[in-house]
Amino acid sequence: MMDWTDRHCRFFHRLLAPRALLYSEMVTSGAVLHGDLDHLLGFDSAEHPLALQLGGSDPSDLARSAVIAAERGYDEINLNVGCPSDRVQKGRFGACLMREPALVRDCVSAMQEAVDIPVTVKTRLGVDELDSYDYFSDFVHCVAESGCRIFAIHARKAWLKGLSPKQNRDVPELRYDWVYRLKQENSSLTVVLNGGIATLEDVVMHLQHLDGVMLGRAAYHNPWLLHQCSEALGMPSQFTDRAAVVERISRYTEEQLARGVPVKHVSRHVLGLFQGLPHARKWRRYIAEHAHLERTKSRLFLQALEQMNSGRVQQRDAA
Repeated sequence: MMDWTDRHCRFFHRLLAPRALLYSEMVTSGAVLHGDLDHLLGFDSAEHPLALQLGGSDPSDLARSAVIAAERGYDEINLNVGCPSDRVQKGRFGACLMREPALVRDCVSAMQEAVDIPVTVKTRLGVDELDSYDYFSDFVHCVAESGCRIFAIHARKAWLKGLSPKQNRDVPELRYDWVYRLKQENSSLTVVLNGGIATLEDVVMHLQHLDGVMLGRAAYHNPWLLHQCSEALGMPSQFTDRAAVVERISRYTEEQLARGVPVKHVSRHVLGLFQGLPHARKWRRYIAEHAHLERTKSRLFLQALEQMNSGRVQQRDAA
C-alpha cells in the first residue's frame, strides 16, 4: 500500500474503524535512518493503534529503525516479506526474503531485542518454485524461532519475475486452506489473513478459522467496509453515518490547510466513501474537479455532499 496508507488516509480510516490496527506504508530501514522522520513517521495521535511496516534485510539497520519507531510512539513493527516489486527486490527485501528464512529470523530477532513493542511479519505463501505447503510452514517455523508470534499472510505465492505487483495480487491462486492449516497446526501463533477479502461476509467467514483479517485495497476503494466490519464485530464507530464522517474529515482538512498541507493530500483518500450508493459519482467528480480551487478548499467535502444530495432530491422529484 505504498503511496496509499499515508497519515491522512489512516486518520480517515480511524474514523470508520475505532479499534482496528492500522498499518503505515512500507518504509525502508535506509529511509528511516537517513530520511526526514517527521515526513516518514509522523502521525496523529488519533491513529493508534498503529503499526510501522518496515522493509529491509540488514538486522542491525532494522533494529536501529525499530528503536526510532518505538521512540516515536508506534505500537508495532511489521517486517514486510511479501512485496514482489522489482524495486523492492533490488533492495533485497520484500517477498524475495522468503528464499532466506534464516535471515528473516535474524532480522526479527534483532528488532525484538531492541524494542519492547511487538515485532510481526507480513509474508506470502512462497515465491516462484518454492510454493509447497511444507516450504511455507517451514518458513514460518524458522521465523518463529525468533520469538515472533504474529504472522499476517497474503494467501498467494509471489512470482518474482514475469508478473507485475498488480498481477501478483490477482494471478497466483488463493490458498486459504494453507493459512487455515497453519493455524490448526500452530495454535500458539496469531495468524492474520490477507488477500482477496472484499466483503463483510468474507471477513466473518475467515474469522471463524483465524485470529484476524487484514484489509488492503478493498478497504481503500470502499472505506465504509471498515465501518461495517467494526459494527459487526462489536466495535462501533461514533460516526453513525457517512454525513457525520464528512463533517469530521472536513474539520481535519481545515486543520491540515492551516499547516500548509494541500487539500488533494486528503481528498484523494475519501473518494470511495459513498461507493455503491446512488450519485456516488457526483461526490467523486465534484472533489476531483474542485480540490485544486482556492475558493472551495475549506468546504470541499461539504459542498460535494450537497451536490450529491441535490441529485437525490432531483431524482425523487422526477419520480
